[in-house]
Order: sequence, then structure tokens, then C-alpha cells
Amino acid sequence: MRFVTKTIHAWLDYPVALALVALPFLLGLGSSNPLALTISPVIGLAAFALTVFTDHHLGVVRVLPYRLHLAVDLAVGVLFLILPFALGFEGLDAAYYWLNGAAVVTVIGLSKPETEPVSA
Repeated sequence: MRFVTKTIHAWLDYPVALALVALPFLLGLGSSNPLALTISPVIGLAAFALTVFTDHHLGVVRVLPYRLHLAVDLAVGVLFLILPFALGFEGLDAAYYWLNGAAVVTVIGLSKPETEPVSA
């Protein structure tokens, strides 16, 4: 059942991007590897920029197709799932990335495909 529409996704993008920037500092990430504190804020800033440039109703400069946005989100979700293994994150550092990765992959999996207008 796919129920996450383009509109719902757009409303999630900005707060999620800001959370990716702020939460690592608020949670004190980086105890198992300093990169655990650095990667999420960098991705959060990139996600914010991606949202600004995505062609949806909350995009400011609508030049990037929504499908590209979804593909980038999926890639980030998978990256977040892999990073704890690849970089040796442990404890809260690993849990943070696994939880965020799983959430992103789930949202993408529940996203409704865009319907293309039929041309005559």
C-alpha cells in the first residue's frame, strides 16, 4: 500500500533535513567515530538544497525532477544503513544511522508513483 504522496513527501523534507543537521549535536554522536557527528549534518544540508531545487509545491527553484529527488533519498537511506558497518559506528552512533536509513527507505517504499499525464 503506497500512500506517501508527493505533497506529503514535500512536507516531510524540510523538517527532516533540519533534523539531520541538528540531531547529531543534540544527541552527542561521534563517540565511536567522529564521522558519525559529521556525515549527517552534511547530508542534511544537501537534503535541504535538494528540496529547495525539487519540482514540487514546496520547491523554491523547481529544476530537479521529483523522481531524481526520490532516487537521491533512496541512495541516502541505503548509505545510512551501510555506514555503521563500513565505518565501525557502534551504540547510539550506529542506531541513529540505522534508524534514519530504515525510515528513509520505508518512506520511499511507501511513496506513490507519480502519474504521468496521457498525451493524445
